Amino acid sequence: MLYPSIDKLLTIVDSKYKLVHVASIRSKQMLENHHYQMAENEYHNKRTIGRALEELDKGLITVITHKEK
Repeated sequence: MLYPSIDKLLTIVDSKYKLVHVASIRSKQMLENHHYQMAENEYHNKRTIGRALEELDKGLITVITHKEK
């Protein structure tokens, strides 16, 4: 079973496409800066994309949406 659950993440982000976009941006930041918001031993996933999803699940990443005028 995957952690965190896609169903749980979709309660935070309103679409699968936005979820992928946010996770990929955060994953690239982790690779470039080697900055993690949790201790390395607290992550369940080894890959940065999974770690980005975990940070989103824990509320460490805030998704900002721009409303159209």
